[in-house]
Amino acid sequence: MNQPEILDTTLRDGEQTHGVSFSPEEKTNIGKALLELVRVDRIEVASARVSKGEIEAVSDIIDWAQGAGLADRVEVLGFVDHGKSVDWILKSGGRVINLLAKGSEKHCRHQLGKTLGEHLNDLCANIELAREKGLAVNLYLEDWSNGYRDSRGFVYRLVDGLADTGVGHFMLPDTLGVMTPEQVTAAMTDMIRRFPHLKFDFHPHNDYGLATANVIAAVQAGAAAVHCTINCLGERAGNASLAEVAVNLRDQLGLNLRIDESHLVQVGELVEHFSGKRTAHNAPIVGEDVFTQTAGIHADGDHKASLYHTRLSPERFARSRRYALGKLAGKASLLKNLERLDISLSEENQHKVLQRVIELGDSKKAITSDDLPFIITEVLEGKDYTHVELLSCTVTSSLDLQSTASIRVRLQDEVLTAAGSGNGGFDAFTGALAKILKKKGLALPRLVDFEVRIPKGGHSDALTECIITWACETGEVRTRGVHYNQVFAAINATLRVLNLQIQGSLQQSRSIDSTA
Repeated sequence: MNQPEILDTTLRDGEQTHGVSFSPEEKTNIGKALLELVRVDRIEVASARVSKGEIEAVSDIIDWAQGAGLADRVEVLGFVDHGKSVDWILKSGGRVINLLAKGSEKHCRHQLGKTLGEHLNDLCANIELAREKGLAVNLYLEDWSNGYRDSRGFVYRLVDGLADTGVGHFMLPDTLGVMTPEQVTAAMTDMIRRFPHLKFDFHPHNDYGLATANVIAAVQAGAAAVHCTINCLGERAGNASLAEVAVNLRDQLGLNLRIDESHLVQVGELVEHFSGKRTAHNAPIVGEDVFTQTAGIHADGDHKASLYHTRLSPERFARSRRYALGKLAGKASLLKNLERLDISLSEENQHKVLQRVIELGDSKKAITSDDLPFIITEVLEGKDYTHVELLSCTVTSSLDLQSTASIRVRLQDEVLTAAGSGNGGFDAFTGALAKILKKKGLALPRLVDFEVRIPKGGHSDALTECIITWACETGEVRTRGVHYNQVFAAINATLRVLNLQIQGSLQQSRSIDSTA
């Protein structure tokens, strides 16, 4: 089996995702990460003649790539437009044009209004011009999958007419994501056997959820390169996921790819942040929950003999395995989380805590390992940490005016009051709380992420759950608050992290005193 190249088109086809637009600086950072960290073979970074910002982005990427010796791996989509795309790419410093041709007779006749001969003449003129000006040329056959199915003779004549023009890669898109793996295998095999001296890329789409499977089929048939995107971004249902493609080609087909898997999650998070498109928690490889075991029997099997481990280990991707806490949890699930937190409990107390975990899970309460210290305290001491307690609070919000908060707080043995204002009720509350904490030499950790939700199908009066991620000295900590008012749900989550911080400091002080 041949060793295919991996082309990532997050910055071109991925940007065709509805609502996604990368700034020049964002594009440059993603491009660097793809080539330097993940080590893909090629990247497609833009469509020619889109905007001034786009040419700035391509120029920035090319400038960096030239210094790194990678400029030949940066490609730009261009059009049959009498050399305008060629000049645009040359102005940006680009070296490779991916020229867009029509890969189906229907597109050629109805979108261009031209015959195959007329389209070939236009393509040959553009290819010759690009090569004369020093650009390498690849060629997309748009709608190839339908073209091959409906008018195979058109596809053959088109490729025959361009076979000797110096095109580097003929790129075969399943533009509407309509192919099955069996169809990909048959079509790619036919194209490669019919034109053995040409290089063919496969460019999938995921409309039927078959993009990754189709990539595997294309590689098995002998594709020279396959295309994908970070987090499956792309038009409609997106393209094939780079993470899924890389792992499947390595594990299922035994290929020795250049891809550095340890950076896939990191770059996925970068793209998630810049694109504003959140990755599904159960997305293979990069999803938040994919290395989390929920069933107690799975945790038990792992605890005894790693029975539920596979080659798809989280360590490959700089991640770790987790064991969920909820109504399906068992003793082994609890033990795994206690080990992670370096907490020891007697058999009797383990049983008590597990029963409480199951009880909370049965009421649909989401439980994380960060909740365990509170659950343990609740079970063993009958109460949560209460170093900080909100005694009374008033929060007001107004249109075109700052929100205000007035609070009265018990901080250990002292009752303190403060007022604050801010951009919203929660911001006003944290401003007031900060004034109280400052008097005691304390401060809230930095807020990393903030999520508010109600149960699916809930109404406007539903219970609100607020989950906040904080950057603490020991790492990221997530706390949750529950209340019918979302501002007070956030306030509860804030008080929890503050209580957890103070408890940790007290335990550390006691440990130092006992050592002394």
